[in-house]
Order: sequence, then structure tokens, then C-alpha cells
Amino acid sequence: MPIVINLDVELAKKKMSVADFAAAIDITPANVSVLKNGRAKAVRFSTLDAICRVLECQPGDIFRWVPNDDADFAAQATVTGA
Repeated sequence: MPIVINLDVELAKKKMSVADFAAAIDITPANVSVLKNGRAKAVRFSTLDAICRVLECQPGDIFRWVPNDDADFAAQATVTGA
């Protein structure tokens, strides 16, 4: 997928747990996990607004586009922590 999700990075910067974050943006921890792991098919603007408000960030801090050639590498780096 050419969109890389950096939600875990932003959560770590704020030292916020998934459970606390889910409560703050009013979605289930399971749905935060779906988004965090790149399995979400869509994100509502109201949810994106809540994410940015709670994490005090911009949408570009959460989502990053990479060309298809680099997508597999970026996905592997996210999974392996490289």
C-alpha cells in the first residue's frame, strides 16, 4: 500500500496508550488497531480531525504517501522496526 500510517510514532511521542487514545477520539481500541496497522479502508474526516486534535499534529504527520516501489520497503520497515 503506498500510504504509510505513522500513528504509532505519534502515539509514542505523546506517550499515549491505544486505550487512552481510543477513548479520547471516541472509537474502539480495535478500530485504532485497524488504522494503526494499515488495514483501514477509509477514515472519516471527523475521526481524522479528532486524531489531529488529540495528538496536536497535522494529517501529514499521520499519513505519508510513498511510491509503489518504496511501499514494500516502507511496510517491511514498519513491521520490523527498521
